[in-house]
Amino acid sequence: MRAVLTVTPCVMNSWDYNKMILIDGRKISSDILQNVKTEVEKLSFVPVFCDVLVGDDFASKKYVEMKAKKAENAGFKFHSASFDASITTEDLIKEIEKINKIENMCGVIVQLPLPAHIDEQKVLNAIDPDLDVDALGSVVNDKFYAGEDSLKLPTALACMHILDSLHLDLSDKKIVVLGQGKLVGRPVTQMLRLRGLKPETVDSSTSNQEAILQNANIIISAIGKGAHIKGSMIKTGVVIIDAGTSESGAGLAGDVDLESVKDVAGYVSPVPGGVGPVTIAMLFSNVLEVAKQKNANPQQ
Repeated sequence: MRAVLTVTPCVMNSWDYNKMILIDGRKISSDILQNVKTEVEKLSFVPVFCDVLVGDDFASKKYVEMKAKKAENAGFKFHSASFDASITTEDLIKEIEKINKIENMCGVIVQLPLPAHIDEQKVLNAIDPDLDVDALGSVVNDKFYAGEDSLKLPTALACMHILDSLHLDLSDKKIVVLGQGKLVGRPVTQMLRLRGLKPETVDSSTSNQEAILQNANIIISAIGKGAHIKGSMIKTGVVIIDAGTSESGAGLAGDVDLESVKDVAGYVSPVPGGVGPVTIAMLFSNVLEVAKQKNANPQQ
């Protein structure tokens, strides 16, 4: 059984907007990670987490370093695994198979993107399904979409956790998922449906996108188009979970044009500081779940 995390509404107080409330993803993440740390301390062993890095991409290295620090702060031991960009798919798979067998290993992920010559899905499938805390391997992914108990994609979990933190009655809300990518849009849609909800999906082939968005009470957006959602496209009081990221002249941008929607939207998760930090927290919640299973069944 998966653990149920307590959710507390967290909003940013430092933003000068008339109506819109910005959801504080950093505070939500901090609360989750504190809960994870408390639970890790109850275990009979120290769980190990590994983020496999291939190559020397600066952004990827910094991201892995950040996750290593957060893992250790949450009570996990971080196993460093870095490989030269020239490594072959076959050799990388062999290395991951070794990592799977490390004592007390409770979570293995591969930092993406990989060099172009590597078969990404083959590498992801090499992760032991019981340790696949990013839920990108075929075994875990297939179980998830079959409605079976499984680890779930952290970014999609983050969107759902943020939504839950608002304590809304979703049964009478029109929910729209903008984008149907494999990391966010599609799994979020599945999670909503598993709750008995009926989200409407919008992708590049949808002809009446603006009409659908204008009628939505809740929008979960993951299209990666900077400042795409304008105030004129939404109804008053709409809740927007912005999981889209793209590069702009000012740095990282989300799908929502905050300046444009500030007098229309009710709640918005900003980029940065919204879904991103909560995604990291949900990743380590998955590692904790694996560790709890090992703790309960030490012979497995």
